[in-house]
Amino acid sequence: MRRRRVLDSAIDVALALTAAVAGVVLELRDPGWFPVAAQIAGAGSLLVRRRWPYVTAGVLVVLNVFVPVWATVLAPYALVAFTGERARWRPWAATGLLVVTFLIGARAWQIADPFSAPLVLLCSALLGLYARARASLAAEATRRATEQARADERVRLAGEMHDVVTHRLNLMVLQAGAMRMTAPDDTTREAADELRTAGVQALAELRDLVGVLRDGADPARAEGGDVAELVEQSRAVGLPVRLTITGDESTPSPAVQRTVVRVVQEALTNVHKHAPGAATEVTLAYADEGISVEVVNERSGRSPRELPSGGAGLTGLRYRVEMVGGSFAAGPAAGGGFRVSVRLPAYVPTAQP
Repeated sequence: MRRRRVLDSAIDVALALTAAVAGVVLELRDPGWFPVAAQIAGAGSLLVRRRWPYVTAGVLVVLNVFVPVWATVLAPYALVAFTGERARWRPWAATGLLVVTFLIGARAWQIADPFSAPLVLLCSALLGLYARARASLAAEATRRATEQARADERVRLAGEMHDVVTHRLNLMVLQAGAMRMTAPDDTTREAADELRTAGVQALAELRDLVGVLRDGADPARAEGGDVAELVEQSRAVGLPVRLTITGDESTPSPAVQRTVVRVVQEALTNVHKHAPGAATEVTLAYADEGISVEVVNERSGRSPRELPSGGAGLTGLRYRVEMVGGSFAAGPAAGGGFRVSVRLPAYVPTAQP
């Protein structure tokens, strides 16, 4: 970076000296101190053309009214190349002003060829446009290469995590299965079976998550399936759940849809743990302006159970929701139940390597 700055400064100094010498030599045909000073001052303004291109243009516009400064040829390039893509019309407006004042200083109405100077200044601006486009493409290529390197590193780490964690989870599942077969009582067998089921589910989710990174698998499946599947799983184990969905389910971006699935999963897990058998209602409302997710359960007459959690709890769920720009609320509901209410944006951009 430092070497590049030194090279840029050297180029600017060389151009300024060249413009000053060329301008002074041309003015020596009709010597006078003011034209020579104007040529030197105009050439000196090129030294700041990268950092303050409009300052350079302003100095040249003023000088051109009195004397056609030959450093003006290099100014349109700087205006277009160094002002960025956001300044769409201003560089061209400044270039037009340079052309007008240069023609005034050169008294174009008195010469036979008043078109060469505007053409040269236009070519300078077009070269600046080319340089800016090339720099933009180079920056984009560098950004993409960096993102690809990060993605490759994530895939490598995910593979290592999969190899290590899968081995431990497989051992846990096998040990839980053996415990279930040799357990002396029903309570121990039930606990062992729940532990084995949780281990199998963790293995499936781990493989799906690694699949997203490696093969571009379905993100919703990687997060534990869709909402309807989660509801059916809860019904299968005796939890009365009613699901209501309104609006277009294809509206949200993948990041938001994954968050919706996680919210419902964690909320239903909490119902299984703290209010087993309680009637529960899951409501999803999709709209262009956002998605509402609400999970409400009634009071349960059964004692809470200790079950493996589907996530990092309500604290982790709140953090996940806020990460995508949503709002999270959870607390007691009327009648002694519990309510989880989430509001999410419809779209959150995700970078694809």
